Amino acid sequence: MKSLVLAGVSSCLFTILAGKLVIPILKRAKAGQPVYEYVKEHQEKNGTPTMGGLFFIIPTALVFLILGGIKGRIATVGLTIGLSYMTVGFLDDFIKIKTRKNQGLKAYQKIIFQTAIALFAGVFAYTSGLTVFYLPFTQKNLDLGYFTIPIIAFVFIAITNSVNLTDGLDGLAGNVSLVYLVFMTLLIGLQTSVLSSVYFVVYEYEQLELLAVCLIGGLAGFLVYNTNKAKVFMGDTGSLSLGGFIGAISIFSSNSFFVPLIGIMFVASSISVIMQVARFKHSGKRFFIKAPLHHHFQLKGVSESKISYVYSLITALLGSACLVAYL
Repeated sequence: MKSLVLAGVSSCLFTILAGKLVIPILKRAKAGQPVYEYVKEHQEKNGTPTMGGLFFIIPTALVFLILGGIKGRIATVGLTIGLSYMTVGFLDDFIKIKTRKNQGLKAYQKIIFQTAIALFAGVFAYTSGLTVFYLPFTQKNLDLGYFTIPIIAFVFIAITNSVNLTDGLDGLAGNVSLVYLVFMTLLIGLQTSVLSSVYFVVYEYEQLELLAVCLIGGLAGFLVYNTNKAKVFMGDTGSLSLGGFIGAISIFSSNSFFVPLIGIMFVASSISVIMQVARFKHSGKRFFIKAPLHHHFQLKGVSESKISYVYSLITALLGSACLVAYL
């Protein structure tokens, strides 16, 4: 427990310090976020520094390594996956800044990179014997054998893009991710203490918890600068990386089926976009004023801070429900 507290506090403080140093550098480099022209409500945010993910992901990774997290094999692979997604996001942000347009990597380029990382994760899980999935609201599990690879790849692609879509308002993706990680950490802890059998030595799961707590601390520090009115955006550097870390921690702890439950608001972002595009192509009409869903609520007059709070509250409620079976 002491190591987890130290990890969270250290990540938070290092991130706050890093923000003090990095944000002025981003401003001087004119690393501003171009804003879509049709989002009129966000025009005042045009030019706000982006790539803020760098100064909470990197301190998180360093604290994790310093505290010995690399000794855990699955947590180390999880760290590698998160940093790989961060690299994809960084390339996307860099191109946007260089071209001064809200278009970075081409869609097909993103999906190729994301799919390659996701398939690597699926193959790693399968070859490591991690083919068992815990079933929500029970203490039972399901072994999916060969199907593990495509299922895990799908979950990774879905969660990384869903977190990315949720990153549209000040503090929204950061707050929801923080709450998600808190409950996933609690879930892993309860499972390792309550269940009679786990599929790695307990130490491996403890290292996943360490990685999650480092991220929680990093996000807490980042939100000092990202809550409304944001001084910096996490950019795809942060959102894709967060999706990768959330996916890795959830999947490698055998909790893939919990992702759409605790991450219900991430799912809502993706589903709202899919519904909007499908209906518009079919009939020329829309389900929502704008998608993702948070923009619809914003145009209905709901403040950014209230949307962020409600999204986080719903995440906490679903997260609490997922813990009940292990109490």
